[in-house]
Amino acid sequence: MKSTMKALVCHQNGSIQLMDRPLPAIQNTRDAVVRVTLSSICTSDLHIMHGAVPRAKPETVLGHEFVGEVMEVGADVHNLHPGDRVAANCITFCGECWFCRHGFINNCQHGGWELGCRIDGCHAEYVRVPFADMGLTRIPDGVTDQNALFVGDILSSGYFGAELCSIRPGDTVAVIGAGPVGLCAMSCSKLFGAAKVIALDVDESRLALAQKQRICDEAVHPGRQDAKQIVDALTDGRGADGVIEAAGSEESFRTAWEIARPNGTVAVVAMYEGAQVLPLHQMYGKNLIFKTGGVDAVHCEKLLKLIESGRLSTDFLITHTAPLNDIVEGYRIFGQKSDGCLKWAITPYQD
Repeated sequence: MKSTMKALVCHQNGSIQLMDRPLPAIQNTRDAVVRVTLSSICTSDLHIMHGAVPRAKPETVLGHEFVGEVMEVGADVHNLHPGDRVAANCITFCGECWFCRHGFINNCQHGGWELGCRIDGCHAEYVRVPFADMGLTRIPDGVTDQNALFVGDILSSGYFGAELCSIRPGDTVAVIGAGPVGLCAMSCSKLFGAAKVIALDVDESRLALAQKQRICDEAVHPGRQDAKQIVDALTDGRGADGVIEAAGSEESFRTAWEIARPNGTVAVVAMYEGAQVLPLHQMYGKNLIFKTGGVDAVHCEKLLKLIESGRLSTDFLITHTAPLNDIVEGYRIFGQKSDGCLKWAITPYQD
């Protein structure tokens, strides 16, 4: 068996390089080694390259969104076996600390965002997954790798955003950002019973996609339209019951609280590269509830069942597919949002 593999490394200066790295091995009894069969590039990978993730360590293999086949498990992993097809959670969590026991796995005292950030990630032929008994979920036989690819990251993020809004049947939910997370948030808002989903984005093609997929009822281009005026008109002047901020800019952050109705909820699931300001004097009296944070992806098994039953689908997000050989080009196209790229799926390396 070979001793090295191809992997995409992020260097200290933010540059990336596909290079040879040693094959991963079991280091802890709760580890698993997984052969990556499909992975994807995420915006947060770009944040690492831009130096916006203080937690990240240089010279680490990027990537945290993937599915694969279990090759080897540690002695204390009893729910997984070699040959199992699995979807990975983007968050590493022990399942035993106070935060994990209360469902806040993003704040695990022994984990957090580790894969592709502090330890080698999935943009490689193989990956070591710590706490594999927690962070890997078996994929049902009727669900393909493509169906399951986004379960542990962007679909969980969209679900988390909708969950934070405490959506009740009949609510109007505005989703800012029709990128991959925003599109997932729209789908999940419908799942939670929202009667009307309003999509906001400055990319007309992404708004058109949301309408084509029937996951939004109204589309708003904030660069050309007055978002607050339109949302007010669609809600009898009240504003949106819930707002999911999935864009991550200063403008989108401001729009989020402006279009929320008094006593509404603003769920911030976007990752920002700079500090944002709450102008409390301007929002005084709106009595808004802000909920923020990284994805607490605790519903992977539930999401896979929803996919299996046909109630959720994210297949339409995959716009580009290429082998690991072409991943540097994939980062360029994905990062520039060129060629209509939503998600770039990475298949195994071709010798």
